[in-house]
Amino acid sequence: MTQKAWPTEIRLAKDRKTLTVSFEGGRTHDYPAEYLRVKSPSAEVQGHSPADRQTVPGKINVEILKVEPVGNYAVRLTFDDMHSTGIFAWDYFVELAEKRDAYWQGYLDELKDKGLSREAR
Repeated sequence: MTQKAWPTEIRLAKDRKTLTVSFEGGRTHDYPAEYLRVKSPSAEVQGHSPADRQTVPGKINVEILKVEPVGNYAVRLTFDDMHSTGIFAWDYFVELAEKRDAYWQGYLDELKDKGLSREAR
């Protein structure tokens, strides 16, 4: 997307497991809570360099408790495991949608390589 992404609607499903973001131009994307949690842009998950990035296991049943605006450029999501330090910019939502298959497969591969699981222990 060459222009800045601008949301027209953000909706949290009643079960708190899916966040739907609609953008100008009619594009709408559904984001599972688990995907958003494990791809959080927070330093806790992403680290301060690629070598610091964490693989977050056990989030298959995670829910989103709160969606709070951050200025006019992002939202802060609070998950039921109390993770709330990731600020999701509109452009990051677009990136997560466009690269979803690759990002998700990469996550599954990391879990397998590290002997971790999507299930909570």
